Amino acid sequence: MKKLMIVFSMLWALVPEPSFGQTKPKVMLMEIKAEIDPRMSRYVNLALDNAEKIEADYVIIEMDTYGGVLTDSKDIVDRILDLKVPIWVFINKDAASAGALISIACDSIYMAAGATIGAATVVQGGTGEAAPDKYQSYMRSIMRSTAEHNGRDPRIAEGMVDERIAIDSISAEGSVITFTTKEALKYGYCEAQVESIDEILKRNGVPDYELVKFEISNVEKVIAFFLNPFISGILILVILGGLYFELQTPGVGFPIFAAITALIFYLVPYYLNGLAENWEIIALFVGVILIIVEVFVIPGFGVAGIAGITLTVGSMVLIMVNNDFFNFEMVPLNDIIVASLAIFGGLSGGVLLLFVGGVRFSQSGFFKRIALSDTQAQSEGYTSNFNNEGDLIGKTGTAYTVLRPSGKIMIDNQIYDAFSRGDYIEKGDSVKVVEIEGSTLKVRKVTA
Repeated sequence: MKKLMIVFSMLWALVPEPSFGQTKPKVMLMEIKAEIDPRMSRYVNLALDNAEKIEADYVIIEMDTYGGVLTDSKDIVDRILDLKVPIWVFINKDAASAGALISIACDSIYMAAGATIGAATVVQGGTGEAAPDKYQSYMRSIMRSTAEHNGRDPRIAEGMVDERIAIDSISAEGSVITFTTKEALKYGYCEAQVESIDEILKRNGVPDYELVKFEISNVEKVIAFFLNPFISGILILVILGGLYFELQTPGVGFPIFAAITALIFYLVPYYLNGLAENWEIIALFVGVILIIVEVFVIPGFGVAGIAGITLTVGSMVLIMVNNDFFNFEMVPLNDIIVASLAIFGGLSGGVLLLFVGGVRFSQSGFFKRIALSDTQAQSEGYTSNFNNEGDLIGKTGTAYTVLRPSGKIMIDNQIYDAFSRGDYIEKGDSVKVVEIEGSTLKVRKVTA
């Protein structure tokens, strides 16, 4: 019996212990395969937030980009350096300019055969020419400090920016450094040449894992949809059309609701992606207020109207481009042209809508259902009389309020609704009744 117990104990020792609560390492995969701009910066922030939320053990970036905006690249680098878990980059094609900077910020760099990394000279938007030296100096310092942080040669990182830096056996003066996969391996800017994400994980001792590919939510897809300049132009058209039809049919509510909704869809996506600054939004609303004041308060069309239109159109263009408080050196010329065409296209379409669509809309069945369009003719029994109305024609009085062109007048200490023939009449001016229309007096200004 004792021998049997010993044999049973030996067999039990060979049985593996159950692993309660143990799970596969979680790997989150994200992609940088487009221009580095505010949208990409927001995508990276969302992706790394998700990595923290799901408690990922590793993060891998699949990279293929020619670079983009320096400021957004710096924001991405700062976020990567703050990440608490290992983050690796897989360059399957290109990591140029800002892409090189982001790659150097990662803990490990892996490259596919035929991939490249480097060419990080800062260029001006639109022209493609090298930006002023202050931007090159800033980029050099970021590349140098980022390389030092991850134990890579800072001189090589600087050489990817500045063609004046010559490094023995690597680059001659007059050309910036761009490494192939084999060159990056040789000089410490690549850990290994690989062909897949799976190969990277196996090299790092993670043969069995759970891969989670980050996908933006439907809300983020909607936001990205409304960032399209063509859609922005349509939204501007809806804003103008809504305001116009609300003024034509006060109290209906639907046109102003459509205008406000379009304004929200226009502003919010650009604000969330870091394009619309607070001062740009304030300028837009100030411009709209000035236009309203010009139309309803100040007679004629002058400084307020011109300033309002300038602020409104200018702020809409600025909201769509990634300028640094009127500094357009780093903004691609194409972005400015597209934004301007979208704004002016929307404004032109809005004006066309007001002149052409306004007439058709006012005659439509829908308009007749929501607006009071019936007339109350005298032949149908509708009347409106003043006491002694015949005695009012030809009488003179004074403007009790300003007439622009409608308002109130006083005749023999009695106040009446009145309107002019299109002229503006100031309060206190002498007026004469020339006609009675319904319950309103038609007057003209009496000049000495």
